[in-house]
Amino acid sequence: MDQMSNTSIMTEFLLLASADTRELQLLTFWLFLGIYLAALLGNGLIITAVACDHRLHTPMYFFLLNLSLLDLGSISTTVPSVMANCLWDTKAISYAGCAAQVFFFLSLIVGEYCLLTAMAYDRYVAICKPLHYGTLMSSRACVHMAAAAWGSGFLNALLHTANTFSLPLCHGNVVDQFFCEIPQILKLSCSDAYLREAGVVVVSLLGVSVCFIFIMLSYIFRAVLRIPSQQGRHKAFSTCLPHLAVVSLFVSTGMFAYLKPPSISSPSLDLILAVLYSVVPPAVNPLIYSMRNQELKDALWILGKDHRQYECRRA
Repeated sequence: MDQMSNTSIMTEFLLLASADTRELQLLTFWLFLGIYLAALLGNGLIITAVACDHRLHTPMYFFLLNLSLLDLGSISTTVPSVMANCLWDTKAISYAGCAAQVFFFLSLIVGEYCLLTAMAYDRYVAICKPLHYGTLMSSRACVHMAAAAWGSGFLNALLHTANTFSLPLCHGNVVDQFFCEIPQILKLSCSDAYLREAGVVVVSLLGVSVCFIFIMLSYIFRAVLRIPSQQGRHKAFSTCLPHLAVVSLFVSTGMFAYLKPPSISSPSLDLILAVLYSVVPPAVNPLIYSMRNQELKDALWILGKDHRQYECRRA
C-alpha cells in the first residue's frame, strides 16, 4: 500500500493504554483527577484574586493572571481526555481531535514559556531600573508583551501542526503516549518524510534555549546579584529559585522528550517526561508563585472574608 493511501484512510489514533487492569485504570483516573483539581483550584484562585483586587493590578500580577490562564488551558487539553479514557476504558482519538490537541497544547505551552520570559524581564526592570519601571512596563507595554506571547504560541503551534499532519504515515496509528505528542506521531511517519518537521522542531527548541538563557541572566546575573544588601539577595534568591526550578524542569524534560534519540526511547521514559513537562508545571505554578507572595495571600484572605460576610448576610 502506498504512502498516500495510508494517509487517506487514517481516521483515528490509538493512545497509550493507561494501565493493564481495571483497578490500575481507576487508580490512574483518581490520580489525574487530583492533579487536575489542584491545578483548577490554584490557578482559579490566582485569576480571581488578581481580577477582583485592584491592588494587584500591576504588571507582575497581570502576567501572573495570563500565566494561570495558559496553565489552565494547557492542562485542560491533555488531562481530561486521559481521565475519560481511564474511566471508559478507551484509547481511540479521532484524527481531527488529535490535530486539535496538538495545536492547542503547543499554542498554550509555547505561549506560557514566552510569558515566563516576559515575567523575567519585568523582574529585571523592577530591580535594576526602578526609576524607569513605570515607562518600560506601562500598561500598553504589558498588553503588547502578553499579546506577543499568546501570538507566538499560536503561530508556532500552527506551523508544527500543519507540518506534522501533512506527513504521510506509514507505521500504523498507535501513539505511544497518553496524549497526541509530536515526537510520537513522527515515529509513525515515513522514514524520509519526518526530517522536515524534525528540523522545525530543532529550530524552535533553539529559540527556547535562547529564552531560557535570557531568563537565567535576567533573574540571577543581572537582577539578584545587583541587589546591594546580602539579606536582599538572600530573599530574592529564595523567591527566584523555585521559579527557576519549575522553568528548568519544564525546559529540560521538554527538550529531552523532543530531542532524545530513538535508541533510548521507551514507553515508561516517554510517559515520565510527558508528565513532567505537561502536567506538573500547571499544577505547581500556583503554589510556587504564591508561596512567598504576601500580597496575593492577603488578597485571597480578603476575598474569603468578604465571601463569608456575604453568606452571613444571606442567612
